[in-house]
Parts: sequence; structure tokens; C-alpha cells
Amino acid sequence: MKPGITAKLFMAIFCTCALVLIIMNWGVRMSFERGFIDYIRQSNEQRVELLADTLQEQYKQHGSWEFLETNDRLIYQLMRSFEQNSSSKMPPQGWRTKFWILDSHDRRIGGYDQPVPPDLQGPRRVMTVNGVIIGSVISTPAERLTRDADINFERQQSRTSWMIVAFTALLAAVVTWVLSRGMLAPVKRLVNGTHQLAAGNFSTRVEVDSEDELGKLAQDFNQLAMTLEKNEQMRRAFMADISHELRTPLAVLRGELEAMQDGVRKMTVGSLESLQSEVAILTKLVDDLHQLSLSDAGALAYRKVDTDVVHLLQLAEAGSRERFHSKQLTLNSHLPESAEVFGDPQRLSQLFNNLLENSLRYTDPNGGLEILGEICEKTLNLIFQDSAPGISDEQLIRIFERFYRTEGSRNRASGGSGLGLAICQNIVEAHGGQISASHSPAGGVRITVVLPLSVPHGPRN
Repeated sequence: MKPGITAKLFMAIFCTCALVLIIMNWGVRMSFERGFIDYIRQSNEQRVELLADTLQEQYKQHGSWEFLETNDRLIYQLMRSFEQNSSSKMPPQGWRTKFWILDSHDRRIGGYDQPVPPDLQGPRRVMTVNGVIIGSVISTPAERLTRDADINFERQQSRTSWMIVAFTALLAAVVTWVLSRGMLAPVKRLVNGTHQLAAGNFSTRVEVDSEDELGKLAQDFNQLAMTLEKNEQMRRAFMADISHELRTPLAVLRGELEAMQDGVRKMTVGSLESLQSEVAILTKLVDDLHQLSLSDAGALAYRKVDTDVVHLLQLAEAGSRERFHSKQLTLNSHLPESAEVFGDPQRLSQLFNNLLENSLRYTDPNGGLEILGEICEKTLNLIFQDSAPGISDEQLIRIFERFYRTEGSRNRASGGSGLGLAICQNIVEAHGGQISASHSPAGGVRITVVLPLSVPHGPRN
């Protein structure tokens, strides 16, 4: 089984800590050993100098080495006197190396009782009296530790350092394991949540317990899951609405045709007109779905030019005035003389016709629609406000949803397909504008459309 991300992170951090500990221990050991040897070398060189100077003074007093040859203990007495009379600058007690005292012919006259090795490379101090060489003091190199205490001390330090390395490595392993699990716990929650989303469970959420990058990622994940859940609900509702909208005219057509086929209803001009009206409703619904799908996918063709929006709105108003009059509705407008917008004249005309059609379908008789236009410095604000009946605040929020109609009966004669305002929203957003709904002062619905002007109005420099 391949190691997981927790094991990989643990191994990466632990191996790094172990490597650092080994390098640090090696560096400390090298520094200690070199410093210890330098310390011993300095100590023995000072003692060789002291011993040579003292022996020179003794030689001057006695005139020969006979005083040393007849008294082997004199050297050790001199060494003890060094320690008793030493100042604070003197090294600690004890010789770390072997030493010999030689005469002018390199014959041993004191010190270590074995012969001087022929290849000895230790420190040598020549003794002279009145410019004549009388002998020398020589010792083994300081790198050759001879005292058991020094050797044991070096071994003890080595064992202690490796014990410290082992304990620190164990502590690093424990801390690394805890940190790796704690740091990757949010990642594991995100992984599990992603698996749930991939399986279609859009209601899954992950716990957010921090404000760092992982916490922000968890928040984004929850937002994504919420959006997917909402889209899934909308997709299901959309499919249900489509099936309902398509089933109704098809059922009417089928019933009419079966009645004619069975001879229950004769094929007359009136019956054909009824069939034609159902086909028209079905065609309009399919066309609206096609337009909506193109605008959602960004594939709806827009041929934008500088266009006078006021002129397009006046044409749409003139084309709908007779229908408003036939339903006993008034249609009034207060618009500026002109307002140029960089847009598609055909799509903008479709926008205005859909808004007029929406008011025509929903407004009660003896009411009306008022259109207001206002030019700001960089935008054109168009307001479509009609009379009763109004809608609730909850319905205002959902009014631009596809297939949503404010009435409960889903009567196509008054409610249409429920796609007009959704198409209007896509057209407005494609022109860089905004569309919103609110309560009308006349008791109906107020639709506000904000479109950016191609040439901003206002004072120019």
C-alpha cells in the first residue's frame, strides 16, 4: 500500500530533523575533539617550557646532570612545585603525554623509563647554558592520549552526545507525528468532502476551525457545495417545469386529434385554429428555451453598435399600445430625447417587448404601466412600474428565476412560460447592465433596468 500524505509529511519532517541532528552532533564532536587536543597541547608545551627552564637553573648550580641522575624523584618534586606555585593562568594539573629529559648527546637522563621512539614528532625544548647546549626536554604529541581519565572523558562525551541525539530524535518523531496529523486533519476532511461531492451528495459540508489558508479553502469548499446543491435543486425543478410545460400543449393536441379521429369533433376552421394556437404556444416555449440556453452558454449572437435605446423603447411601446388599450390598460412614458448605448438593437427590443408583455399579462384591467427614463452621468436608468396586483417580498427575490410565475395556478393565458424575465436578465447582463425588481408605488411591480451609456453625459473638460 502506498504511503499517504500524513506518512510522507512525517517522513519528510523527521528525516530533515534527523539529518540536522546528525550534522550538529558531528560538528560539535569535531569542535570538541580539536579544542580538547589543542587544550592538551598548550598545557604540555607550557609544562615543557617550565621544566626546561627549571632544569637549566639546576644545571647552572650543579654544573652537570649528576644531580638528576642520582635523584629520580627530583623531577616529580619539581612537577609538584609547579602545581603548588601555579597562577590562575596555568593549565589544570596532570601531564597528558610522556616526556623524556636528554643530555647534549640525546641520552636519557630522566622522565619516562622507556627509550625515545626514533620517529617521535612531539614538542622539543632545547636547554642551553651560556650558549652551550646542555640537553633537551621532549614529549609525545598531544594527539596521543595516554591518561585513562582523558580517554574515559572523551568516550563519555561521545556516549552522552549520541544519547542526546537519540532522545532528541525520539522527541522530534513524536512532535512531527502530532503536527503532521494536526496539520493534515483539515485536508483529510476536505478529501472526504470531495469524495462525497463526487458521489452526488451535495449537502455535505466540512468543519471550518481556523482562519488560515486551509480555513479559507474549507469555506470555499462549503460555498461550492452550497452552489452545487442549489444548482441541483434548480436542475430538478427546471426539468419538472419543462416536462409540465411541454406536456400541457401536447396533451391538448393529442385530445383534439383523437376527438377528430373518433368523429367526436368535426374538423372545422375553429378546431384547426385551436390546434394552431396550441402549436404556437409550444413553438413559443421551445423558442424561449432555445434563447435561454444560448444566453446561458454565452452563445447568443450579439451584434453591438451604438444604438439609441429611447427610440427602440418608443417603437416597442407603439407596437404594444393597442393591446394595452384592448385590455383597458393605460401606457404612459416619460423618456429623455435620446440615449446611446453600445448594444444589439434586436436583443434590446426583445428586452423591452418582454417587459411590456410581462406587465400586460399581470396587470388588472383599469390599471396601467408607466415607463420612466433618467440619464445619469454614465448610465441610463429605465423604470417599468405597473399597477395592482403586487407580489410579496419572497416573490420579488424569485421573479427572475426561470419557469417561476407569481400566480399559483400556472395558467398559461396569464402567466406565459415563465422564461421572459430570465431572458431579460441575461440580455441586460450581456450589455454590462443590471436589472432588479421592487414594489411599485402604484401597487404593482417595479422593474429597474440600468444600462451603461456609450458616451457618458455630463460636463467635459
